Amino acid sequence: MSGHDLRSIGVFTALAFALAWLVALPLWLGDGLTSPLFPLVSVAMMTTPAIAALVVVFLMDKPRQKAWTLGLWPLKPARRLIGYAALGIFGSIALVLAALPIGALLGVYPADFTNFSAFQQVLDEQAGTAGPGEIPIPTGALIALQLAVLPLAAFINLIPALGEELGWRGWLLPKLMPLGTLPALLAMGVIWGLWHAPLILLGYNYADAPGWLGLTAMVVMCILVGALFGWLRLRSGSVWPAALAHAAFNGAGGSYLLFARAGEHVDTTQATILGWSGWILPLALVAVLIATGQFSPAKHPAGPQPKPE
Repeated sequence: MSGHDLRSIGVFTALAFALAWLVALPLWLGDGLTSPLFPLVSVAMMTTPAIAALVVVFLMDKPRQKAWTLGLWPLKPARRLIGYAALGIFGSIALVLAALPIGALLGVYPADFTNFSAFQQVLDEQAGTAGPGEIPIPTGALIALQLAVLPLAAFINLIPALGEELGWRGWLLPKLMPLGTLPALLAMGVIWGLWHAPLILLGYNYADAPGWLGLTAMVVMCILVGALFGWLRLRSGSVWPAALAHAAFNGAGGSYLLFARAGEHVDTTQATILGWSGWILPLALVAVLIATGQFSPAKHPAGPQPKPE
């Protein structure tokens, strides 16, 4: 890896982190996660890696094929791109959902897969607030409907997810690959996880954990899930499958509320895809992909890396 590449990575990382903290500053100076600005801040923060990548690409590296360097182009071969995009969408949803029975078997996720009591409790509260005149729908049918629309979340959430993926997997991962597959995946995951600090330290995702524990858990999760998103990037040669996978992952994140047991607390450091029980499956998948050489970019290059003009 050249000195220029190291400088580019340093500038990108510093800029992405600085912008994230700057965007989140109103929450720190105000009411934290309860602030009415939180939805806007969280979406705006997701754009900061893309901004950092664009600054480095246009002002430092200046490659001739900028869209290719970011993984936005080319959109071919179409069959491969569509295949990996679909795998990213449904694979992400499967990872999030599979974490729930695994956590239940290990005794850390209070599940109710039969009566959906926590979700039913929410429905009862909403029905009481809405008053008479509502058409009753079986809880099981509502659960099935919620699951059926999860793939649509990949397209609804695509733009904000692309704001992250353009930086992490679009630009950063190929830039780190000269370090070797394992070091590149590890470095990318650590950077991605630590970038979440402005929100995690306020209690986001890990409301009951001390800040250091929540941030550590986030870093581990980002290493494992980020490696799978990285595999999509390298094997497809495009950032789009990773962006769709990220969007679907975010959209499915709240599904643990559908299957929880009423009156029970869910500790996200232990349960769901955010906790250690949810890391078992992605860890196994990453291990298999590494053992079988599936991260090798030689067979499916991520695109040309033209020299600066």
